[in-house]
Amino acid sequence: MLPSVQSLWIIAWLLFAVAQRTMPPAAPEDCTNAVDDDGDGLIDLNDPDCICQVIKPESLIPNPSFEDHTCCPSNRGQLECAVTWIQASEATTDYLHTCGWFGWPNIPVPRPIPDGEACIGFRNGRYLNNIEPNWKEYTGACLSSPLRKGTTYTFRFYIGFSNSTISPPTNVVFYGTPDCDYLPFGLGDPGHGCPLNGPGWQELGSVYLNATNTWVRTDITIIPRQDIYAVAIGPDCAPISASSDIYYFFDNLILADQKSFEFQIMASKHPCASDFSLELPAYDSLSYQWYLNGIALVGETSPTLDHLYGDGNYQARITSSLDCRVTEPYSFIKPVFTGHSKQWICAKDSYAFGDRKLAESGIYVDTFATRDGCDSIVELTLSVIDFPIDSVVARIFDDETYVLGPHRIKEPVRSIFSLSSKQGCDSLVYLDLSYYHVFIPNVFSPNGDGTNDYFTIRGTTDLEELVDFKVFNRWGNILFDQQHLDPQEGLNGWDGTHHGQPMPPDVYTYQVLLKMDDGKLRERSGSVTLIR
Repeated sequence: MLPSVQSLWIIAWLLFAVAQRTMPPAAPEDCTNAVDDDGDGLIDLNDPDCICQVIKPESLIPNPSFEDHTCCPSNRGQLECAVTWIQASEATTDYLHTCGWFGWPNIPVPRPIPDGEACIGFRNGRYLNNIEPNWKEYTGACLSSPLRKGTTYTFRFYIGFSNSTISPPTNVVFYGTPDCDYLPFGLGDPGHGCPLNGPGWQELGSVYLNATNTWVRTDITIIPRQDIYAVAIGPDCAPISASSDIYYFFDNLILADQKSFEFQIMASKHPCASDFSLELPAYDSLSYQWYLNGIALVGETSPTLDHLYGDGNYQARITSSLDCRVTEPYSFIKPVFTGHSKQWICAKDSYAFGDRKLAESGIYVDTFATRDGCDSIVELTLSVIDFPIDSVVARIFDDETYVLGPHRIKEPVRSIFSLSSKQGCDSLVYLDLSYYHVFIPNVFSPNGDGTNDYFTIRGTTDLEELVDFKVFNRWGNILFDQQHLDPQEGLNGWDGTHHGQPMPPDVYTYQVLLKMDDGKLRERSGSVTLIR
């Protein structure tokens, strides 16, 4: 008779129990050999058996990496989303977070962000539109505990650089004040400049930095001359000159007494250098073991890591006769730079791209080594100029000159011109040049007879809109100021009055911004005579 299923289960359980009694107990976890000794699927620092106290400075600046937030930014500014941080200056810093707005398209944030998913961006002057050298942006905070007079502190932070034009070498300054009431400063004045231009602030320390498309970690050592309760960080006081806006990023702003930083992993050399390494202070009484992603690097037992073992989180376990401690992770990702290039060549020419000779239009990608040993991935858009003739349709006003290469044309024409491009390729251009059909009178008579009572500007279908229309008296006072007028409306213009009072016969000046049907905005100015 065959045994029942229940009997088979009982027999299997008994065999398992006997086997468990006869099996040797699992070995304890050895935290330094990169092996799962106790068979629980966890290795070294990833195993609870290897837990040590983490050596971590407690920052006196709350929310040092801007991670705690009450809202996701939807546009520039909005530092108020970051918990405890204060917009120190009237010129506003930008709060960047991956949950929302993450910066300007033309100023990419270096990746990876040093700590978390947030950082801030700040300017040192504005130069693209309104030139404002004293537009300086600062971020600030009230400290959780004051800096005490005569005590040595370390301020450690990351600063991010974009390309060399947007983020040139810079002097970063750390400012302090004995009273949180001085934060923010320069209210109502975005051109206030640095905190020292107002009362209550002092410079605590500064550092000069230079990098491209990467983050740099640096320290400022400070010994305050008096107790400090609030801080701000940003550019120095000197106005600079530039051809574009100057912009940088901040992250992970740690401020603590100097002793707290002793066992923080420090980097040597550039992260792409062949001899780049990590190091800790050396003490004969301590034992060291290095780890990558929590798994021991067997043999790496000195205060300085012999070499890098790839991307990841590096830590060191430091053991004394009394206890063990482990450093905070040092996140290392070898920088990879990306770039885009547009090039043109003439037909039958070639373009050297790495070890290739290119002769056809297209998009090509190659990897090059930078001076520091980093990979630089370049995407090339190559265009071969092989057309013999092109056509251009353009319009001008009758007092203007149209420029086509070396040619200067002042009258309507339909003709072929020979050009040489900036790439040196010969080509032919057929130009169809004509005048705009816009009529601006030089006299009008607002006498109510229904004829020529308004000073206005007319045109055919090539004039779409009077975007901005102003009239001035001889002293420069504005008498008429209207926007977005339809040139086809006969009553759209100046009726010769100001605040309901008729203006006397005289010569008046005007400025007008015209929107043409080719999408161009054209400025015109001149004078008009009012007669009655």
